[in-house]
Amino acid sequence: MSSGVAGTWHLRMRTPIGTIAAEYRFTETDGGLTGTAVGAGETTTLDDVARTPTPEGERLTWRQRVTRPMRLNLEYDVVVSGDTLVGHSRAGRLPRTAVSGERTCD
Repeated sequence: MSSGVAGTWHLRMRTPIGTIAAEYRFTETDGGLTGTAVGAGETTTLDDVARTPTPEGERLTWRQRVTRPMRLNLEYDVVVSGDTLVGHSRAGRLPRTAVSGERTCD
């Protein structure tokens, strides 16, 4: 059964240093959902990908470590509804960053 999340997504994060765009790929596996992200010249693996059904859509959370534009440990919390997602990410004690995205292919 498809999670409703599997596929390639174009995400935008509105940060204090400007909007950062990245491509995210979620894959359905026997063990659940896995993912990778490509942006700022690096590819990272998504950790602890979890999904929960909600009345608004499917809630998706994950953790990610990046080194560009700076070294950060990020936590994402978004809701997927059809081919769009909205939510936020957070890097430690920094304020939340708005996240939005669209599915680019399945």
